[in-house]
Amino acid sequence: MDLGLTGRRALVCAASKGLGRGCAEALAREGVDVTICARTATDVERAAAEIGAVAGRPVAWVACDIATAEGRAAALDACPQPDILVNNAGGPPRGDFRDWDRAAWLRALDANMLAPIELIKATVDTMIERRFGRIVNITSSAVKAPIADLGLSNGARSGLTGFVAGLARSVVRHNVTINNLLPGPFDTDRLRTAFDARALSSGRPVAEIRNAAMDATPAGRFGDPREFGAICAFLCSVHAGYIAGQNILADGAGYPGTF
Repeated sequence: MDLGLTGRRALVCAASKGLGRGCAEALAREGVDVTICARTATDVERAAAEIGAVAGRPVAWVACDIATAEGRAAALDACPQPDILVNNAGGPPRGDFRDWDRAAWLRALDANMLAPIELIKATVDTMIERRFGRIVNITSSAVKAPIADLGLSNGARSGLTGFVAGLARSVVRHNVTINNLLPGPFDTDRLRTAFDARALSSGRPVAEIRNAAMDATPAGRFGDPREFGAICAFLCSVHAGYIAGQNILADGAGYPGTF
């Protein structure tokens, strides 16, 4: 299927690895002029080169922290007026809410709620003027089924979800769609780090914890970031103009609800 994206411009955040990189690679393969950003210059530069080699087209990059105003300005300077915006940021740490002070909450809100809103604010009006725009926010399956020790993420990402629910319905008539893509367990560095932490705290082998988590997933495996990227690319395509304001799970059927 031709997604109709050749020549479009995309800004993909936190794309040096993991799910953001999967999205950037899928878009680049479809002929999109992709700019990726992440905080560590060596990582994002290397990722841009590797994605470009796979996709057969150059991928631009910028090292910045999109949780800051300066970082967002740098990203938008590198990719002004994108047709596609993929919002993504590393999730806040796990823990007990009793241990989180106001500063911890503000960091979570800045990265996982306010930064995406600010980037949407900076790009959505020019998308409306061009009568084409696709915004995909990478959030979490925890938005649908909260995870007890991810309270910072549950709260911040749910706030973004509520904001998007209203805005998406006011811009879709201009062929600008905003959707949230909710990952479950994907085989990424973040998941491996979580297993390492559980192993350290429990004294159990990492392999045992990993296998138990895999067995608990109805699909019997973890997701591949390339699968996630393919879903993102379709949501950005010309064929997805009637999909807006949705929270789309990619979790191997992990969500136990009917709706």
